Amino acid sequence: MPRFELGTSPTRTERATRLRHTPKPGHRVAPMLRAVLFDVDFTLARPGPELGPEGYVRAGERHGLRLEPGRYEAARDGALVDLRRHPELEHDDEIWFRFTEQIVLGMGGDAESAYACAVEITRAWERHENFELYDDVPDVLTQLRSAGLRIGLVSNSARDVREFARHHGLEVDAGISSFHHGRTKPHASIFRAVLDLLGVEPAHALMVGDTISDDIEGARALDMRAILLDREGRRPEFEPRIETLDELPPLLGL
Repeated sequence: MPRFELGTSPTRTERATRLRHTPKPGHRVAPMLRAVLFDVDFTLARPGPELGPEGYVRAGERHGLRLEPGRYEAARDGALVDLRRHPELEHDDEIWFRFTEQIVLGMGGDAESAYACAVEITRAWERHENFELYDDVPDVLTQLRSAGLRIGLVSNSARDVREFARHHGLEVDAGISSFHHGRTKPHASIFRAVLDLLGVEPAHALMVGDTISDDIEGARALDMRAILLDREGRRPEFEPRIETLDELPPLLGL
């Protein structure tokens, strides 16, 4: 049965040793590998229309706002500039409410109603039906499980990871969201928590994610190996790196 952490706060001391060795391209990175951990958003699943420009427009209408979809990208880029983590890496919904509020304002929203609209949009990220799996996900996870590897999910979100996995038919062994855990990636405790559920030591686990600071550096700080999933080809200089999950099994020697 899959195992999931619910509502517990981190209690383990963070180990700050950074992994210095990066496997060279073409080399296997799977000796003694027992588990693969995956980020969720933009790694296994992408947000659907309700979380994009048209979804903002529809949410705006429910709050009496006329938002311009053509301004979404510039508004989001501007909001990202001002986005700051919680200083203790605590999960804090207010950070994302304010981030989304800036996008609503940038799309032409009125300050009086923008925050309420932003809360509605942010809460929509909690609903698993608003996401769709990338095409390469089901087959690759099946290959990993057939090879005897355990699979865990580590998500910076308020989504219920158990329901997400069930809804999308993902057979995983453990899953943790930052909302239920209390800390966000790259805090070492959230990685350690899912490893504890899997019964696997960091040296025997691999992290796959799309964000260098959260997924890659966070995992390496715990002495896990890590691979960047660069679906948009934005970091060609980074290694180890793949552009689709289909590249993962051969890289692991499967």
